[in-house]
Amino acid sequence: MTPKLQRLADALARAGFAPQARLGELAVEVAAADYLAAARRLRDDPALRFEQLVDLCGVDYATWGDRPREGPRFAVVVHLLSLAHNWRLRLRTFCPDDDYPRVASVTEIWPAANWYEREAFDLFGIVFDGHTDLRRILTDYGFIGHPFRKDFPLSGEVEMRYDPEQRRVISQPVTIEPREVVPRVVREPHYAERRR
Repeated sequence: MTPKLQRLADALARAGFAPQARLGELAVEVAAADYLAAARRLRDDPALRFEQLVDLCGVDYATWGDRPREGPRFAVVVHLLSLAHNWRLRLRTFCPDDDYPRVASVTEIWPAANWYEREAFDLFGIVFDGHTDLRRILTDYGFIGHPFRKDFPLSGEVEMRYDPEQRRVISQPVTIEPREVVPRVVREPHYAERRR
């Protein structure tokens, strides 16, 4: 761990967090019940001062790698920046209920979270308690489901197209045959030797 990361890890430990170092970055994981208080402490503690929310996203851990994951399925991950100390931190919390994933909204702490939380709601179905305008942001109003969930179907049942004879958009059953689209590289024997 670099000296800069060690200083941040020490400051986080003094503030009551248990930081984890992975791939040259620090992360803090908190329970959903402590999420709002932890976010406020990260912003307001003079030794930390994470004033800026850089990103907030939802994560679906239905599978992790090639195996099913044990424990809660949905998480909210927040990337924070301390301008005063030039530190970056990842804050993660898991939603306790997989059937109705919900956590507190951090828009009162970092107003920049507004659209990010709407995006996580739209794409993953994570509900943010206390958000003043939680509605879809990327999919259409009549859209059913949440497209970034790992169990969302890759192919639909109906398709829409413009019919020039009827002069309107119509819905009809899908006519596209499923196919495997995998790029293949076909090379002749000794291909690399001839290129010299």
